[in-house]
This record gives sequence, C-alpha cells and structure tokens, in this order.
Amino acid sequence: MSLTIKENNGVFMVDGSINGSTAEQFKMHCQSILNANGELTIHIENVTEIDTSGVNAIQALYINARKQNRGFMVIGNISKNIYDKLTNFKTAA
Repeated sequence: MSLTIKENNGVFMVDGSINGSTAEQFKMHCQSILNANGELTIHIENVTEIDTSGVNAIQALYINARKQNRGFMVIGNISKNIYDKLTNFKTAA
C-alpha cells in the first residue's frame, strides 16, 4: 500500500504503510517539514502498517528534532501492534 501525507491545520495526516518501500521518502519529507516549520506533528491513526524501517524513520525524526530543540509529536489512536512497535525503540541522543 502506498503512503500519503496531507496537512490539516498544521498537523500532517499520514495514511497507508510506513515500511521498507516508503520509510526513507517519509523520513525525508517529514524532515523537510520539520526544518521549515521548526516543529512537526504527525497523525498516524490511518497508518495501516509499520515495520522496522518505519519505526526507525520515526525514531530518526524524533532524535533529530530533539537534537535541534524542535517540537515533534506523534498523535492518533493506533492499533496495539503499532503502539508496541513505537514504544519499544531506544532513544539515544
């Protein structure tokens, strides 16, 4: 499944899969938004799949935002499977 990102009042709505096929482009696009806006909120309620590459992309965005003192939030009701994957990454800064 493909991945789409649409902006709605400063929140970036992510729909689809964040996986090995889409993770790098997702990360680059989100990093550009973060650099331009100084903060980034992504809404992942409509993410249907996330694999290790997707988790790594979100982790890299979080670490970069933290290093640059920029705001970064991930919001939305998600499945327990995706929640578990996201909460298990290690944050090294």
